[in-house]
Amino acid sequence: MLNPKEGMYVIYELLMFIGMAIVYSIETVVLTLIPRRYRAKSIKGEVALITGGASGIGRLIAIKFAKLGAHVVIWDINKNGLAEVAEEIRNVGGKCSTYYCDIGDKQAVYHAAKAVQIDVGNVSLLVNNAGYVYGKTFMELPDSEIEKTFKVNVLSHYWITKSFLKDMMKNNHGHIVTIASVAGLLGIYNCTDYSATKFAAIGCHESLFTELKVHGYEGIHMTLICPYLINTGMFNGVKPRLMPMLTPEYVAEEVVASTLANETLVVLPHVLRYVLPFKSLLPMKVNWALMYHILKGPQIMMTFKGRDSTELDKNDNTTTNYEDIRTH
Repeated sequence: MLNPKEGMYVIYELLMFIGMAIVYSIETVVLTLIPRRYRAKSIKGEVALITGGASGIGRLIAIKFAKLGAHVVIWDINKNGLAEVAEEIRNVGGKCSTYYCDIGDKQAVYHAAKAVQIDVGNVSLLVNNAGYVYGKTFMELPDSEIEKTFKVNVLSHYWITKSFLKDMMKNNHGHIVTIASVAGLLGIYNCTDYSATKFAAIGCHESLFTELKVHGYEGIHMTLICPYLINTGMFNGVKPRLMPMLTPEYVAEEVVASTLANETLVVLPHVLRYVLPFKSLLPMKVNWALMYHILKGPQIMMTFKGRDSTELDKNDNTTTNYEDIRTH
């Protein structure tokens, strides 16, 4: 039982929390009313690294960052795509450095990171965008594919972020963007491996956010992006029932805008941010009835085909398929 002194301290902390909650809520409302373009920071001169930036949303993000004055660094295993996006960026007067890197290989990541630091400098804006999906039911998943999915979608975040976070902490300046997925907030049929990695990526992101806050690194910002299905070929064959797939341009624009505004969480489309909490509020049977009979979530994923293997071969992506090719 609390003694009177401890009880007073608890009451004091509670009142402080209520006061901060009111202030932060008002701040959020005010910022929401101010268009993003009026609260966007400058990234001119920043070194921005995008994984899986040779095509898809990664490519679009890279081009947009370059136009804003950042020196863009792109990692990918799509050699043709790397050359094409680098030329496109340089044609518009931007700075771009590209590196062939399989982020599912820890040593390759550390080697590429060291090369970037020597060639370009310290990375101050990191976008963990690349990813992989196999798309089979639990018992059909080969162990090798499960391991690959976790290496690319989760473990790479540790290796890559660790490579550049030290300098961000030293300067108390930086920004880390995690491209996760709605599949990391809601388990998806035919994607036990993919969903698990996205849940893990979100957990890693939120835990790191907490660590940086606790240790006073207010100059390092973190943005978590959780998009719905994106029409880039990653989920070929899937035909959503109530809302269409998102366009790559829309998602890329949202990623850039939310990064410039230092937003912490973005769920796309935005309406889902207010719908998904019902998962925790409704009884499990109600959730299942909604998912199966109304949204038809499992049914639409039964037609999932993924990207044609011949297209992957053409793009030099026969080893690891990045989310820039197979995006959420």
